[in-house]
Amino acid sequence: MKLNNIKIEERMEHYNVNGLSIALFEEGKISGTENYRLLEVNSDRKVNDDSIFSACSISKFLTGMLAIKLLEEGHLNLDEIVNERLVTWKVPENEYTKNKKVTLRNLLSHQSGIKDPEGSFLELNSDIGFPSMVELLEGKSHYCKVPIEVQFEPESEFHYSDAGYCIIQQLIEDVTKKQFYQVVNEFIFELLGMKNSQLNTTMSELDRDNFSCGHNKNGELVDGKHPIYPYPAASGLWTTSLDLAELVLELMNAVKGESKLGISESLAKEMITPQRGESWTGLGVFLEGSEKELEITSLGWGVGFQCMMVAHPHLEKGAVIMTNAELGVHQLEGIIGEIYKSLLS
Repeated sequence: MKLNNIKIEERMEHYNVNGLSIALFEEGKISGTENYRLLEVNSDRKVNDDSIFSACSISKFLTGMLAIKLLEEGHLNLDEIVNERLVTWKVPENEYTKNKKVTLRNLLSHQSGIKDPEGSFLELNSDIGFPSMVELLEGKSHYCKVPIEVQFEPESEFHYSDAGYCIIQQLIEDVTKKQFYQVVNEFIFELLGMKNSQLNTTMSELDRDNFSCGHNKNGELVDGKHPIYPYPAASGLWTTSLDLAELVLELMNAVKGESKLGISESLAKEMITPQRGESWTGLGVFLEGSEKELEITSLGWGVGFQCMMVAHPHLEKGAVIMTNAELGVHQLEGIIGEIYKSLLS
């Protein structure tokens, strides 16, 4: 993919975007990077290849890749009832779970029948601190005040759900008997050389020189500078455009039988196959088009940040676009959308 007919600096000025990092890839490898302006307004910290942004909900793509790897290793089963493997918390049984149960497949594809409570899954409040995943799922925390339960029969409706990915996190921790971030480090980051990626939800020990600050639609710093989400599997990833591109390349290479992680071609293809009749949702990714023209995407939108990964696995090309600006509109309606369109032109 190449950037065509776009004056990026001019568009950044138009949208009040302080910092931007793009990684482009084709034919199974990185083909180029583009970095623009600042990690923090009114500073001299410039965006470069090692600059770390909040990936927000692109964390769900990472969680999907981890789940596929754990499936390959025999730790998980895509269609097993998750309550059979959950230990510290279980999905409450009710009228909606009589005929169909919650599985890893329907959690990954947002079809478990679970809908996020209104006003839940906000950024970390440092005065309140971190909830345990069990507190969160039981509705006993500031971040989710209502117990998580199935509200529709599984696989009957699509509802984008952070709660569903919190359940996946708990499932992985219960099965591996390790913290989620440790499992990701062991099975993904270390094997792919993603040295600038992490899920540690406290940032007190981190080298902040490489970390971008978040900014609002006016280009001003957001409160706390580095908003954190205490739900790693759903939205906790901090990474660079290059590291994230490596993760996308791993999926694309796995689809053609060349995985570094040892993911089989069949499981990689399952991840980018429409699930349960919904054409737009795979396992941890969203889909558009089909066959050769298939496009997979994952979008991130949180306090101070917006980003996007897009890939065409069969055409072997794609891009990662990361910004330290929350524009208040859908990614495709702002600068990310303009860059995306220029890549396709």
